[in-house]
Amino acid sequence: MKVTVLGAGNMGAAFVKQLSRAGHQVTVTARNLDKALAVAQANPGAVAVAPAGAAASADAIVLATGYGDAVSALQSLGDLRGKVVVDITNPLTADYMGLTLGHSTSAAEEIAKAAPGAEVVKAFNTVFAQVLTDGADFGNGQTVTVFVASDSERAKQTATALAQSMGFATVDAGGLKNARYLEPVAGFNIYLGYGAGLGTSIAPTWIQRA
Repeated sequence: MKVTVLGAGNMGAAFVKQLSRAGHQVTVTARNLDKALAVAQANPGAVAVAPAGAAASADAIVLATGYGDAVSALQSLGDLRGKVVVDITNPLTADYMGLTLGHSTSAAEEIAKAAPGAEVVKAFNTVFAQVLTDGADFGNGQTVTVFVASDSERAKQTATALAQSMGFATVDAGGLKNARYLEPVAGFNIYLGYGAGLGTSIAPTWIQRA
């Protein structure tokens, strides 16, 4: 699959690493092109490009920026009509211990409003960068779960295929409005990791009895 990763921070770099290893054709772009170049150089096969037109031939765009930068970052790519956008963002407060949106909307829904014509899917927002970097297998039969929510079946299938190609388990989390539930799950995971001192090698999952 042709995947454009938008963002060259910890999450963006982790996505480039794992998507490249999974055999996808990966392009990385960012406001700071030098950071994108450094990420690409660390991952054989990945290519760094300027934002304008970076998504033109992409099958999927992974939005790996902070929520506050998400809309402007997406707009820098140009026309996104018909494009699958995998939104991993969380609307966090400055201290990362709370959310700025909830109940009646979500980061994913606001991003979808700002990118009309794009097919937005919420996924990976509950996965720490450290977990993504190290891979989905925790050992002892434990695999990290990616929750996938979208109003577009094509977008949901695309995000699911990407997650599974990287070794993650997936759970269909329904429509995009269910990002209102997934973003607080991420917030709780951040609290456990940082506030409760459990570290960033943790991830929420969903267990179903056979």
